[in-house]
Amino acid sequence: MGRPGAASRVGPRLAQTRTAALFMLMCLSTFTAGADAPTAPTPAVLFEDVAVFDGRSDALTEPVQVLVVGNRIERISSDPIEPPDGLDLTRIDGGGRTLMPGLIDAHTHVMYATLSRQTLLTSDIGFLNVAATKAARDMLLRGFTSIRDLGGPVFGLKRGIDRGLVPGPRIWPAGAFISQSGGHGDFRLPYELPAAPDAFSYSERIGAALIADGPDEVQKRTREQLALGASQIKLMAGGGVASIYDPLDVTQYTVPELRAAVGAAENWGTYVTVHAYTPRAVRQAIEAGVQCIEHGQLLNEETVRLIAEHDLWWSLQPFIDDQPSPYAEGSANRRKQLAMYAGTDRAYGLARQFDIKTAWGTDILFNAANATRQGAKLAVMERWYTPAEVLRMATSGNAELLALSGPRSPYEGKLGVVEEGALADLLLVDGNPLKDLSLVADPATHFLMIMKDGEVYKNLLAGD
Repeated sequence: MGRPGAASRVGPRLAQTRTAALFMLMCLSTFTAGADAPTAPTPAVLFEDVAVFDGRSDALTEPVQVLVVGNRIERISSDPIEPPDGLDLTRIDGGGRTLMPGLIDAHTHVMYATLSRQTLLTSDIGFLNVAATKAARDMLLRGFTSIRDLGGPVFGLKRGIDRGLVPGPRIWPAGAFISQSGGHGDFRLPYELPAAPDAFSYSERIGAALIADGPDEVQKRTREQLALGASQIKLMAGGGVASIYDPLDVTQYTVPELRAAVGAAENWGTYVTVHAYTPRAVRQAIEAGVQCIEHGQLLNEETVRLIAEHDLWWSLQPFIDDQPSPYAEGSANRRKQLAMYAGTDRAYGLARQFDIKTAWGTDILFNAANATRQGAKLAVMERWYTPAEVLRMATSGNAELLALSGPRSPYEGKLGVVEEGALADLLLVDGNPLKDLSLVADPATHFLMIMKDGEVYKNLLAGD
């Protein structure tokens, strides 16, 4: 006679065994069906009869064909290319037009570009994200396929773009920029000072800017941004135009404070860049081990020579008084802006004289009309450089700066060039920008096709 209750346990056990067997059968059926299903063809684009600006040369190539398979440039040939079987192929007749790399803006604030300062300081973060989503789409449709974002709560937008939820450029995010109290990143209102211990302002709570005083606090805030996904760190090392407390000539942070951020970034395999205009601010940043200087319009020859000796990057912007200002005439911010503008010609002259590794960026803030002029701010560079030099700076040159993030770079692959194996970020231009740089100022008309990561986001030839 069996043990009491043994018979009562047979039913559940048998049911469990049958359920497990049925589950395994279903999995096997699914696997078998998947194995028998035809493989989806790989998307591919064949550009025929295009003259290529490869991101490095002074001239266009003779007419060639360029095959893009998936998100990479597979082949470039002066002979006809016969694409392999198994591709979902689209042919584009370039008609002798120019194929070039997607443009790279090395200094953006996509969260702040199109809204006024007052709106940014008083609006719900949800609205700011909606506005930034549109700004990112518009950037891509101006031909900017990659950007280095140097301050703002951009991590969520970047994630949405990378997942294909919304269109936009590749983003190298700095996250919140880090500022001392009363520095260029301190947007607290006067009634919020003195701040209570551990009190965070609105801009800090949303990840726009962080106030950090002393090496330990700077180190902590740097580590937080790296943990959130920053590909490089941005510190405010001197006075600025947009801020409300600091004159332009003020030096911000000490060498130990700057060094605390540099050490934390180096431990993560990346670097620190600083906002700075004056010689003193830049010299102490160099002493601390910073790898890139943003702006620097007020630098002297001695300091620029120091940048050259340390082989650092100088991220300059073509700041001249050629656009509407967001600041009222006669205001303190406008006076600072004009003083900074006055140094731009000299700064570019020194950058050329000492053969500095010079990046190009726009740093457009608080003005939707100015944001539409992103390409025009590239075209104005002909004031100091040849068109080929300008386009190299905004493609392969800026790509080298992006690579300074090392293992913290959020994207794998070569950018800024048209060559076999590179990522397929491409523009088809109606004309030759090496002869007429003004073409980039009107992307709606002259950029006939815009491709990022092998995907076409604009194609005015589709109906041809």
